[in-house]
Amino acid sequence: MPAPRRRSVLLAAGVATAAVAATSGAAAEPRRRKGPVVIGHRGAAGWRPEHTVASYTHAVQAGADWIEPDLVPTKDHVLVVRHENEISGTTDVGKHPEFVSRRTTKTVDGRSVSGWFTEDFTLAELKTLRAVERLPLVRNRNTVFDGRLEVMTFQEVVDLALKLSKRYGRTITVFPETKHPTYFRSIGLPLEPALVEVVRRNRLRPDECVVQSFEPSSLTGFAEARLRLPLWQALGTKGGPYGHPVTYKEMMTPAGLARIAEYADWIGPDKSSVVAPSSLLGDAHAAGLKVGAYTFRCENQFLPAQFRRGTAPNDFGDAFAEYSLHYGMGVDAVVTDFPDLAVMARDAAES
Repeated sequence: MPAPRRRSVLLAAGVATAAVAATSGAAAEPRRRKGPVVIGHRGAAGWRPEHTVASYTHAVQAGADWIEPDLVPTKDHVLVVRHENEISGTTDVGKHPEFVSRRTTKTVDGRSVSGWFTEDFTLAELKTLRAVERLPLVRNRNTVFDGRLEVMTFQEVVDLALKLSKRYGRTITVFPETKHPTYFRSIGLPLEPALVEVVRRNRLRPDECVVQSFEPSSLTGFAEARLRLPLWQALGTKGGPYGHPVTYKEMMTPAGLARIAEYADWIGPDKSSVVAPSSLLGDAHAAGLKVGAYTFRCENQFLPAQFRRGTAPNDFGDAFAEYSLHYGMGVDAVVTDFPDLAVMARDAAES
């Protein structure tokens, strides 16, 4: 369906339109349910192989407000959604004899990485592959889907979000992350122009798309397109964004947050960075930034010690207690592999 026709159908179905503010920092926020935004991390990665139609659909069915695709390019410069451009752990590429010779070693963001890379495949070639569970030893249950699901393009994720918005009568926001943008610019496959093209082609509004990156230059470059979409500065726990003369620790100071607020609307720190005695949450709010913490999971190995149950690393601990802690502190969003549990915890907090 062409974009204008699809837009009219969605509006007729009652999907709300958000006002576009004059500056990036004042961009209209996506409409959502009351309480913190629940973001399906790569879909519902705890229940389905990440970045697949099954994962994204399950996330929305579970109540997620946003779904998160990681963006990497193909050889013919189409944006596809994979956790990394190296795909040996997320597809069955190693079982395809026709692609054995494509295995190579590259330096990506200063690290040596071996395997198969999306930028060495055309979209048509990637479509012959099938997704597999990235963490089979952690989530063996998800391996039942191995070999059944295609690699999706970003456009297909947008199409799915619009379709599910119509089906469920609420706006499903796509939350793309530009992966390794400096690296891809260096090899002539910049992510930002391709992302701008998809946004413009689909006429995505500020309540339908929020753009994130760990690299500030990717966000400021995207902002130059003047699409007025909310921007999210992701923050790591050590080091700094690749190719930038600043550390994440410096970015999380009041002065650093003030600089982020000049171009972004959100910060996305690791969940451990907002827990007391950290003042990050309050400092960010004081700077006019919203805070979305990542990544919430259920397995003991990913939970703080006080919320673990037993000693088996992959048994589920008390994930609800962790959500309750962060909701009580006042985070504005949670990025989670288990959006159904995040929604349940949010509902309980509001009851």
